[in-house]
Amino acid sequence: MNTEKLTAKEYLSQAYRIDQRINSKLEQVKSLRELATKATATLSDMPRSQSPNFHRMEDFIAKALDLESEINADLKTLIDLKREVVTIIKCVERTELQTILEMRYLCFETWEEIAVALHYDLRHIHRLHGRALEEVDLIRRYQ
Repeated sequence: MNTEKLTAKEYLSQAYRIDQRINSKLEQVKSLRELATKATATLSDMPRSQSPNFHRMEDFIAKALDLESEINADLKTLIDLKREVVTIIKCVERTELQTILEMRYLCFETWEEIAVALHYDLRHIHRLHGRALEEVDLIRRYQ
């Protein structure tokens, strides 16, 4: 993805999207492992008149392993992106703005959580966030 054309908000939000994708894949792996366990239980029950599908469990395990590989690649991407985002956030002059950006885009906190933690009105957090995004745009433009 060409990150140069993204707005500051879109750029910073990438980590959240990757994190969501990783969580989704972790749920899929969990589900596949449960299905593999069910397939094992089915294979170990009393003999049936039909021949059981021995490849079923192997298919679940193979799919889970493929997903785990994708998760590892996504984790590497997430770590690299977060490292890049931290570098940009450190360039923002006001520590107050840095904190808001870190809480939102690295810790994935809600606006309400940020407002409570910083003892600010929600509207004030949004104003500060807008200023922080303007700075991030400038920083990215002149890097």
